[in-house]
Amino acid sequence: MPTKNRMAQVLKDLDELEHSALTSNELMGVIVRVLQSKMLKYNWVGFYMLDSSSPMLVLGPFEGAMTPHTRIPLNQGICGAAASTGKTVVVDDVSRDPRYLACSVETRSEIVVPVFADGGVVGEFDIDSTFPCCIQPGRSGPG
Repeated sequence: MPTKNRMAQVLKDLDELEHSALTSNELMGVIVRVLQSKMLKYNWVGFYMLDSSSPMLVLGPFEGAMTPHTRIPLNQGICGAAASTGKTVVVDDVSRDPRYLACSVETRSEIVVPVFADGGVVGEFDIDSTFPCCIQPGRSGPG
């Protein structure tokens, strides 16, 4: 299935499933399961949520290999960077970004998107891929 059609189907699946989730945790679980199963270049998909009692991200629902990084301080890693700045971070080649916290030797690229609620960051959504991203025109890479 071509990428455009695959993405359209994924969005349709997510739209249908979001109405059956009773909690935000269930919805996050649905999102990671659908993306992991349908987007074949993703080797890890998951959420980290802010711990309300400390400046720390805590692993939430995920699909992929177990990670040693179940808690990440906001000042560490690509996940910490996205959550602390409120900006999406795209890393085309994780081997070239010193912020990368290695979870899998197979991971080549990563995108981390902050999750907002009530006007503030409450967590982040993390996708790892076994394929390098292509640097887009006008972009110089991570950052």
